[in-house]
Amino acid sequence: MVKSNSYGLGLGQAMPVLLEAGAREFFIARWNEIVGILRHVAPDRVGVLHGPRSPEHAAYARAAGVRPVINSLEQARYWLDAGGGSCHLMVDTGINRLGIAMAQIGEPLLARLEIDLLMSHLASADEDVALNAVQRARFGEACAAIPAKRRSLANSAGIALGSDYAFDLTRPGVALYGGVPRPELAGIIRQVAFPQAAIIQVRQLVAGDIVGYNAQFTAPGPMRVGVVSLGYADGFMRSWGARGALQFGAARLPLLGKVSMDMVVVDLAAAPEAGEGDWLDVPYYLPDAAPASGLSQYELLTVLGSRFARQPAP
Repeated sequence: MVKSNSYGLGLGQAMPVLLEAGAREFFIARWNEIVGILRHVAPDRVGVLHGPRSPEHAAYARAAGVRPVINSLEQARYWLDAGGGSCHLMVDTGINRLGIAMAQIGEPLLARLEIDLLMSHLASADEDVALNAVQRARFGEACAAIPAKRRSLANSAGIALGSDYAFDLTRPGVALYGGVPRPELAGIIRQVAFPQAAIIQVRQLVAGDIVGYNAQFTAPGPMRVGVVSLGYADGFMRSWGARGALQFGAARLPLLGKVSMDMVVVDLAAAPEAGEGDWLDVPYYLPDAAPASGLSQYELLTVLGSRFARQPAP
Protein backbone atom coordinates (compact mmCIF):
# COMPACT_ATOMS: atom_id res chain seq x y z
CA MET A 1 0.00 0.00 0.00
CA VAL A 2 1.52 3.31 -1.12
CA LYS A 3 -1.65 5.41 -1.02
CA SER A 4 -1.63 8.85 0.58
CA ASN A 5 1.96 9.55 -0.46
CA SER A 6 3.12 6.28 1.11
CA TYR A 7 1.19 6.95 4.32
CA GLY A 8 2.64 10.45 4.46
CA LEU A 9 6.32 9.50 4.32
CA GLY A 10 6.89 10.24 0.64
CA LEU A 11 6.21 8.07 -2.40
CA GLY A 12 9.51 9.06 -4.00
CA GLN A 13 11.45 7.92 -0.96
CA ALA A 14 9.44 4.75 -0.29
CA MET A 15 9.11 3.25 -3.76
CA PRO A 16 12.82 2.55 -4.43
CA VAL A 17 13.14 0.87 -1.02
CA LEU A 18 10.02 -1.23 -1.51
CA LEU A 19 11.08 -2.30 -4.98
CA GLU A 20 14.52 -3.29 -3.73
CA ALA A 21 12.89 -5.26 -0.91
CA GLY A 22 10.86 -7.27 -3.41
CA ALA A 23 7.43 -5.61 -3.45
CA ARG A 24 5.81 -6.20 -6.82
CA GLU A 25 2.19 -5.02 -6.62
CA PHE A 26 1.19 -1.55 -5.48
CA PHE A 27 -2.10 0.06 -4.53
CA ILE A 28 -3.17 3.68 -4.45
CA ALA A 29 -6.55 5.05 -3.40
CA ARG A 30 -7.38 7.83 -5.84
CA TRP A 31 -7.02 8.63 -9.50
CA ASN A 32 -4.88 11.71 -8.89
CA GLU A 33 -2.19 9.47 -7.38
CA ILE A 34 -1.53 7.66 -10.67
CA VAL A 35 0.95 10.09 -12.20
CA GLY A 36 3.27 9.89 -9.20
CA ILE A 37 3.43 6.11 -8.97
CA LEU A 38 3.90 5.58 -12.70
CA ARG A 39 7.28 7.29 -12.35
CA HIS A 40 8.41 4.15 -10.54
CA VAL A 41 6.56 1.10 -11.89
CA ALA A 42 4.73 -0.20 -14.94
CA PRO A 43 1.00 0.54 -14.94
CA ASP A 44 -0.09 -3.10 -14.83
CA ARG A 45 1.42 -3.32 -11.34
CA VAL A 46 -0.82 -0.57 -9.98
CA GLY A 47 -4.31 -1.01 -8.52
CA VAL A 48 -6.65 1.93 -7.85
CA LEU A 49 -8.72 1.12 -4.78
CA HIS A 50 -11.59 3.58 -5.24
CA GLY A 51 -12.41 2.19 -8.67
CA PRO A 52 -13.97 3.92 -11.68
CA ARG A 53 -16.68 6.21 -10.33
CA SER A 54 -17.60 7.45 -13.81
CA PRO A 55 -17.16 6.46 -17.46
CA GLU A 56 -14.33 8.99 -17.60
CA HIS A 57 -12.45 7.19 -14.83
CA ALA A 58 -12.84 3.90 -16.67
CA ALA A 59 -11.54 5.42 -19.90
CA TYR A 60 -8.60 6.96 -18.04
CA ALA A 61 -7.72 3.65 -16.41
CA ARG A 62 -7.66 1.92 -19.78
CA ALA A 63 -5.55 4.68 -21.31
CA ALA A 64 -3.10 4.66 -18.40
CA GLY A 65 -2.94 0.86 -18.23
CA VAL A 66 -3.62 0.61 -14.48
CA ARG A 67 -5.99 -1.91 -12.94
CA PRO A 68 -9.08 -0.47 -11.29
CA VAL A 69 -10.54 -2.16 -8.23
CA ILE A 70 -14.21 -2.75 -9.05
CA ASN A 71 -16.35 -2.06 -5.99
CA SER A 72 -19.90 -2.23 -7.27
CA LEU A 73 -22.01 -3.52 -10.14
CA GLU A 74 -22.20 0.05 -11.44
CA GLN A 75 -18.41 0.27 -11.56
CA ALA A 76 -18.34 -3.10 -13.33
CA ARG A 77 -20.63 -1.66 -16.01
CA TYR A 78 -18.44 1.42 -16.39
CA TRP A 79 -15.41 -0.80 -16.88
CA LEU A 80 -17.06 -3.18 -19.33
CA ASP A 81 -18.63 -0.34 -21.32
CA ALA A 82 -15.17 1.25 -21.64
CA GLY A 83 -13.81 -1.94 -23.17
CA GLY A 84 -12.92 -3.89 -20.03
CA GLY A 85 -9.64 -5.68 -19.52
CA SER A 86 -7.75 -6.87 -16.48
CA CYS A 87 -9.12 -5.51 -13.21
CA HIS A 88 -9.40 -6.32 -9.51
CA LEU A 89 -12.65 -6.94 -7.64
CA MET A 90 -13.39 -6.04 -4.01
CA VAL A 91 -15.94 -8.04 -2.03
CA ASP A 92 -17.30 -6.61 1.21
CA THR A 93 -17.19 -9.39 3.79
CA GLY A 94 -18.17 -7.29 6.78
CA ILE A 95 -16.44 -3.91 7.00
CA ASN A 96 -19.22 -2.14 5.05
CA ARG A 97 -16.96 0.19 3.13
CA LEU A 98 -16.22 -0.43 -0.54
CA GLY A 99 -16.97 -3.67 -2.34
CA ILE A 100 -19.80 -5.69 -3.79
CA ALA A 101 -22.14 -7.27 -1.24
CA MET A 102 -21.97 -10.97 -0.49
CA ALA A 103 -25.50 -11.26 -1.90
CA GLN A 104 -24.13 -10.10 -5.26
CA ILE A 105 -21.32 -12.62 -5.71
CA GLY A 106 -23.44 -14.69 -8.10
CA GLU A 107 -24.36 -11.77 -10.37
CA PRO A 108 -23.86 -12.71 -14.06
CA LEU A 109 -22.26 -9.31 -14.72
CA LEU A 110 -19.24 -10.27 -12.62
CA ALA A 111 -18.58 -13.31 -14.81
CA ARG A 112 -17.85 -10.92 -17.68
CA LEU A 113 -14.97 -9.28 -15.79
CA GLU A 114 -11.36 -10.30 -16.35
CA ILE A 115 -10.49 -10.45 -12.65
CA ASP A 116 -6.82 -10.57 -11.78
CA LEU A 117 -7.17 -10.17 -8.01
CA LEU A 118 -10.22 -10.94 -5.91
CA MET A 119 -9.96 -8.90 -2.71
CA SER A 120 -11.62 -8.21 0.62
CA HIS A 121 -10.60 -6.19 3.67
CA LEU A 122 -10.54 -7.18 7.33
CA ALA A 123 -12.32 -4.86 9.75
CA SER A 124 -10.68 -5.88 13.03
CA ALA A 125 -7.53 -7.83 12.25
CA ASP A 126 -5.71 -5.92 14.99
CA GLU A 127 -8.02 -7.53 17.57
CA ASP A 128 -8.71 -11.14 18.56
CA VAL A 129 -12.39 -11.16 17.66
CA ALA A 130 -14.76 -13.63 16.03
CA LEU A 131 -15.30 -11.29 13.10
CA ASN A 132 -11.90 -12.23 11.67
CA ALA A 133 -12.93 -15.86 11.18
CA VAL A 134 -16.35 -14.79 9.91
CA GLN A 135 -14.79 -12.62 7.25
CA ARG A 136 -12.32 -15.36 6.36
CA ALA A 137 -15.20 -17.79 5.82
CA ARG A 138 -17.20 -15.29 3.78
CA PHE A 139 -14.18 -14.60 1.61
CA GLY A 140 -13.85 -18.34 1.03
CA GLU A 141 -17.44 -18.33 -0.26
CA ALA A 142 -16.63 -15.47 -2.61
CA CYS A 143 -13.51 -17.26 -3.86
CA ALA A 144 -15.60 -20.34 -4.68
CA ALA A 145 -18.19 -18.28 -6.56
CA ILE A 146 -16.02 -15.80 -8.47
CA PRO A 147 -13.23 -16.90 -10.84
CA ALA A 148 -10.03 -14.91 -10.40
CA LYS A 149 -6.34 -15.43 -11.08
CA ARG A 150 -5.31 -14.52 -7.53
CA ARG A 151 -6.85 -13.72 -4.16
CA SER A 152 -5.97 -11.29 -1.35
CA LEU A 153 -7.40 -10.69 2.14
CA ALA A 154 -4.68 -9.78 4.65
CA ASN A 155 -3.64 -6.24 5.51
CA SER A 156 -0.73 -5.56 7.90
CA ALA A 157 -2.52 -6.96 10.94
CA GLY A 158 -4.07 -9.76 8.89
CA ILE A 159 -0.62 -11.06 8.01
CA ALA A 160 -0.07 -11.83 11.70
CA LEU A 161 -3.29 -13.88 11.85
CA GLY A 162 -1.55 -16.73 10.04
CA SER A 163 -1.34 -18.52 6.73
CA ASP A 164 -5.11 -19.06 6.48
CA TYR A 165 -5.42 -15.34 5.80
CA ALA A 166 -2.51 -14.98 3.38
CA PHE A 167 -3.92 -16.36 0.12
CA ASP A 168 -1.87 -15.34 -2.96
CA LEU A 169 -1.01 -11.75 -2.11
CA THR A 170 -0.90 -9.74 1.11
CA ARG A 171 -1.40 -5.98 1.24
CA PRO A 172 0.73 -4.53 4.06
CA GLY A 173 0.28 -0.84 4.69
CA VAL A 174 1.11 0.67 8.08
CA ALA A 175 3.61 -2.13 8.85
CA LEU A 176 5.78 -0.99 5.93
CA TYR A 177 6.14 2.40 7.58
CA GLY A 178 6.89 1.38 11.16
CA GLY A 179 3.42 0.61 12.47
CA VAL A 180 2.98 -2.41 14.74
CA PRO A 181 -0.70 -3.41 14.48
CA ARG A 182 -0.46 -6.66 16.47
CA PRO A 183 1.80 -7.89 19.31
CA GLU A 184 3.11 -10.75 17.16
CA LEU A 185 4.87 -8.18 14.98
CA ALA A 186 6.61 -6.35 17.83
CA GLY A 187 10.35 -6.70 17.54
CA ILE A 188 10.06 -7.48 13.83
CA ILE A 189 8.94 -4.09 12.55
CA ARG A 190 11.43 -1.27 13.06
CA GLN A 191 10.86 2.47 13.24
CA VAL A 192 10.82 4.09 9.80
CA ALA A 193 9.93 7.77 10.33
CA PHE A 194 12.43 9.91 12.27
CA PRO A 195 11.07 13.50 12.31
CA GLN A 196 13.38 16.28 13.44
CA ALA A 197 12.92 19.99 14.14
CA ALA A 198 15.36 22.77 14.95
CA ILE A 199 15.71 25.04 17.96
CA ILE A 200 15.19 28.58 16.63
CA GLN A 201 15.60 30.51 19.88
CA VAL A 202 16.84 29.90 23.43
CA ARG A 203 15.17 31.88 26.21
CA GLN A 204 15.83 32.36 29.91
CA LEU A 205 12.72 32.36 32.10
CA VAL A 206 12.29 33.50 35.66
CA ALA A 207 9.76 32.35 38.22
CA GLY A 208 6.26 33.38 37.19
CA ASP A 209 6.92 33.63 33.44
CA ILE A 210 4.23 31.93 31.35
CA VAL A 211 4.72 29.96 28.16
CA GLY A 212 2.44 29.88 25.14
CA TYR A 213 -1.24 30.48 24.54
CA ASN A 214 -3.59 30.68 27.51
CA ALA A 215 -0.71 30.58 30.01
CA GLN A 216 -0.91 26.81 30.36
CA PHE A 217 2.60 26.65 31.84
CA THR A 218 4.13 28.90 34.47
CA ALA A 219 7.84 28.69 35.27
CA PRO A 220 8.36 27.65 38.90
CA GLY A 221 11.83 29.17 38.89
CA PRO A 222 14.68 30.07 36.54
CA MET A 223 14.54 27.95 33.40
CA ARG A 224 16.41 27.66 30.12
CA VAL A 225 13.95 26.80 27.35
CA GLY A 226 14.08 26.30 23.59
CA VAL A 227 11.60 27.49 20.99
CA VAL A 228 11.40 24.78 18.32
CA SER A 229 10.20 25.12 14.73
CA LEU A 230 7.46 22.51 14.99
CA GLY A 231 3.70 22.74 15.37
CA TYR A 232 0.31 21.46 14.40
CA ALA A 233 0.74 22.80 10.85
CA ASP A 234 3.46 20.14 10.59
CA GLY A 235 1.19 17.42 11.97
CA PHE A 236 2.55 17.70 15.52
CA MET A 237 -0.89 18.03 17.00
CA ARG A 238 -2.00 19.78 20.18
CA SER A 239 -2.94 16.41 21.60
CA TRP A 240 0.76 15.87 22.41
CA GLY A 241 0.35 18.63 25.00
CA ALA A 242 2.05 18.34 28.37
CA ARG A 243 2.54 14.58 27.94
CA GLY A 244 4.97 14.98 25.04
CA ALA A 245 8.68 15.61 24.83
CA LEU A 246 11.40 15.97 22.22
CA GLN A 247 14.85 14.42 22.40
CA PHE A 248 18.39 15.78 22.16
CA GLY A 249 20.53 12.70 22.03
CA ALA A 250 19.54 10.73 25.12
CA ALA A 251 18.10 13.79 26.87
CA ARG A 252 14.32 14.05 27.16
CA LEU A 253 13.06 17.63 26.76
CA PRO A 254 9.46 18.00 28.03
CA LEU A 255 7.03 20.21 26.12
CA LEU A 256 5.93 23.35 27.96
CA GLY A 257 2.49 24.85 27.35
CA LYS A 258 0.36 24.42 24.25
CA VAL A 259 1.51 23.32 20.83
CA SER A 260 1.19 26.28 18.45
CA MET A 261 0.78 26.23 14.69
CA ASP A 262 4.49 26.64 13.98
CA MET A 263 6.25 26.36 17.36
CA VAL A 264 6.60 24.41 20.56
CA VAL A 265 8.66 25.26 23.63
CA VAL A 266 10.76 22.66 25.45
CA ASP A 267 12.59 22.57 28.75
CA LEU A 268 16.35 22.46 28.05
CA ALA A 269 17.39 21.59 31.61
CA ALA A 270 18.46 18.07 30.59
CA ALA A 271 20.50 19.36 27.64
CA PRO A 272 22.52 22.41 28.72
CA GLU A 273 24.69 22.03 25.61
CA ALA A 274 21.72 22.34 23.19
CA GLY A 275 21.44 25.69 21.47
CA GLU A 276 19.97 27.60 18.56
CA GLY A 277 20.31 25.70 15.30
CA ASP A 278 20.51 22.29 16.94
CA TRP A 279 18.14 19.59 15.70
CA LEU A 280 15.86 17.74 18.09
CA ASP A 281 14.30 14.36 17.50
CA VAL A 282 10.56 13.81 17.69
CA PRO A 283 10.08 10.43 19.42
CA TYR A 284 8.25 8.50 16.71
CA TYR A 285 8.38 4.82 17.55
CA LEU A 286 4.73 4.46 16.65
CA PRO A 287 3.55 1.99 19.35
CA ASP A 288 4.86 4.41 21.99
CA ALA A 289 3.99 7.64 20.18
CA ALA A 290 0.35 6.67 19.74
CA PRO A 291 -0.59 6.56 23.45
CA ALA A 292 1.63 9.59 24.15
CA SER A 293 -0.12 11.69 21.51
CA GLY A 294 -3.63 10.28 21.59
CA LEU A 295 -3.38 9.62 17.84
CA SER A 296 -3.46 6.27 16.09
CA GLN A 297 -0.30 4.92 14.48
CA TYR A 298 -1.92 5.61 11.09
CA GLU A 299 -2.70 9.22 11.99
CA LEU A 300 0.81 9.85 13.28
CA LEU A 301 2.16 9.04 9.82
CA THR A 302 -0.43 10.64 7.57
CA VAL A 303 -0.62 13.96 9.45
CA LEU A 304 3.07 14.74 8.92
CA GLY A 305 3.01 18.04 7.06
CA SER A 306 4.52 19.13 3.77
CA ARG A 307 7.09 21.34 5.51
CA PHE A 308 9.06 18.29 6.56
CA ALA A 309 11.76 17.51 4.00
CA ARG A 310 11.43 13.79 3.21
CA GLN A 311 14.91 12.33 3.04
CA PRO A 312 16.16 8.73 2.96
CA ALA A 313 17.77 7.55 6.16
CA PRO A 314 21.58 7.84 6.13
